[in-house]
Amino acid sequence: MKSTEARDMAEALFSQRQTLFGAFSLGSDTHQALTIPDAVRRCHWIGIDLNAAEFGLFFVSPSMERSRLVPCFDSDYPKVSTATKYVSGSNGEELVKHTRTSSLPRWWSDGGACASATAFAGLEQAARITELVPGNPGIAFPVYGERGQCGLVLFLGRDMTLAGDQLLEIHARCFSLFNAVALIRPGEFGKIPAISKRELECLKLTAKGFTSEQIATSLKLSVHTANQYLTNTTQKLSAVNRMHAVAKALRIGLIE
Repeated sequence: MKSTEARDMAEALFSQRQTLFGAFSLGSDTHQALTIPDAVRRCHWIGIDLNAAEFGLFFVSPSMERSRLVPCFDSDYPKVSTATKYVSGSNGEELVKHTRTSSLPRWWSDGGACASATAFAGLEQAARITELVPGNPGIAFPVYGERGQCGLVLFLGRDMTLAGDQLLEIHARCFSLFNAVALIRPGEFGKIPAISKRELECLKLTAKGFTSEQIATSLKLSVHTANQYLTNTTQKLSAVNRMHAVAKALRIGLIE
């Protein structure tokens, strides 16, 4: 299935006045402007229909040289789930390449017997990939926004149910959700702030629970310099404090 075909599919479902976010009327509150918490809730609704245990929405970064999946939110929002760390790391490289060329859903399994693996194996319009999140079967829906953004909506869990005739509707709902999220703050996702190596090192140690004194000792810096690096990073990430900066850096994949 090409991206144009998937877009046509989404538009067809929309014109039929079917539920893209769970409400029947196109004039309802579900079609008003979104906030990220709204989007998390609506993604959760889709997950309920699949009996998924976890979910996540990702943007594909615009850089062709360092193309990767940039997390927007997941089921642990505002924190970052373990699954998201796998997906936004090297494990997600295969999906990034796939999303740039095709909108065909991809699924994976750990090889064990579970409801999800059985359901996915019966899908004619979805292909299997190598396991993305260890011990956690899942399915990824490539999605595209009106302004050229592309990304993925993922659902994970061992007890998911998904019939072939349900696949297109779920995919269309993912398209609609992604497009709405992409319009909240156009172009924000996928932009990585220019953070120096030292600033990043200080942030990584902060994420591990190090104090300023411990960071200074580990990196052979003065406490004042370590604090300055953390202040710089906090400002660059538009965070309110260093722990907020850590959370934002985890979400956009700057640190793991």
